Amino acid sequence: MTSSFSLSHRLARALWQLSWLLLARWTPRPLHAWRVLVLRAWGARLGVRCHVYADAVIWAPWQLTMGDDACIGDAAEIYNVAPITLGARSVVSQKAFLCAGSHDHRREDFPLTSAPITIGVRAWVAARAIVLPGITIGDGAVVGAGSVVTRDVSAGCTVAGNPARVVRGAAGKT
Repeated sequence: MTSSFSLSHRLARALWQLSWLLLARWTPRPLHAWRVLVLRAWGARLGVRCHVYADAVIWAPWQLTMGDDACIGDAAEIYNVAPITLGARSVVSQKAFLCAGSHDHRREDFPLTSAPITIGVRAWVAARAIVLPGITIGDGAVVGAGSVVTRDVSAGCTVAGNPARVVRGAAGKT
């Protein structure tokens, strides 16, 4: 099976991973500004006061956009083979997984597929939640811990479960 990525892309990712390991992975918790600087050097578009924890896994920083005060928590994984955007004041909690890539299992060559993910302003993806390719989490929405999001989440809604279902609507009604 041939790679979905060019040699130059694979080399860039290897250099990125080495850079993160040497420059950021070992840094103390409060050094968010330093980690943001490293991400920006690799093409990430980050607002002011962003928090990215040292053990976060970011697949391709050049595909990452974060609004002001957005946060990627401990051991969160950002698998951004397509663009991933976090709105201002949004939070991706510890061990959450934003997965912008998959494979077309119906085809014999099993090609990579991808679609962007958007996390709205002041939205929260709680611990160990999984957000699949092409999903939009609306402004102020909450994805419960351990949930698997397979469909867009409307602004202000709370979803939970596998697959995630609305447990509280935008007006706060269950």
